Amino acid sequence: MAVTVKECLELQLLEVEMLLSMFPKRGEINLDEDAVPSIQRYLRNADGALPPQLEYCIALDVGEAKVKVELQVLLPHVYPQVAPQLFARSDALHRQQQLELNTHLASHISSLDSGDLCICEAVQWVKDNSLPYLENSKVSSECASKEVRVKETLHRMWIYSHHIYRQELRKKIFDSAKKLNLTGFCLTGKPGVICVEGLQENCEEFWRVIRYPNWKHISCKHVDNIETEGSIDNLRLFHGFEDLQFQAHGSYGLRNDYHMDLGQFLEFLKQHQSGHIFQILFGFEGKLSDK
Repeated sequence: MAVTVKECLELQLLEVEMLLSMFPKRGEINLDEDAVPSIQRYLRNADGALPPQLEYCIALDVGEAKVKVELQVLLPHVYPQVAPQLFARSDALHRQQQLELNTHLASHISSLDSGDLCICEAVQWVKDNSLPYLENSKVSSECASKEVRVKETLHRMWIYSHHIYRQELRKKIFDSAKKLNLTGFCLTGKPGVICVEGLQENCEEFWRVIRYPNWKHISCKHVDNIETEGSIDNLRLFHGFEDLQFQAHGSYGLRNDYHMDLGQFLEFLKQHQSGHIFQILFGFEGKLSDK
């Protein structure tokens, strides 16, 4: 004999009453205050529209640590003749563990006899079987935490040019450094020197942009790579991208062929823990300017 919707809803109310007696504390069962009354009104007058599907959430403490696992329940009108929609979730579970837990929960429920109330059975299964997933999730979190601390590398390029004069070229240098979050400096004049520091891919992109299409008298003289488990910002020698202007001497004619005071430049390098770079750039040891 076919079971009616009314009979199914009556069984659902009986099961809810049983669950409320099992979880009497405030917050253990989250149930809309009109959920049960709306079903009761329908049972008194079955000629009306069907009530909303019964939906509630049961908060469970799992294991000695009492990890919170919620069992979300949505009952079709003809449950228990058809399976309920169940979903177990916890903030302590990663997505993959949660997916595996619910797959096995669904498999267990489908193995039960059709037509039997099964929410209490589902509650017990979740309490008995969630712990391995929670422990796996903890191990995964610890591994992920270690993976997060992957070492980063600060890349620093020291670039030498025969000269840097043109305003459009200087604009390209400064715009590119800003766009790529690079710190360092540009020494304008003859010779010209550029230092950029930041992520390797950003430094290499800067190098590609400023060389294109035909800057011939330029070369990367030296590269520093420094690994850290923290932020590369802690390794930067420069706080921004500086426009170096030192005392110059030479002709200020049409060619703007003026030489920068390399003694002042050496002093600047030493102030930024980079005095050794001078010989790498120019091939000889520098002398500080007279003060």
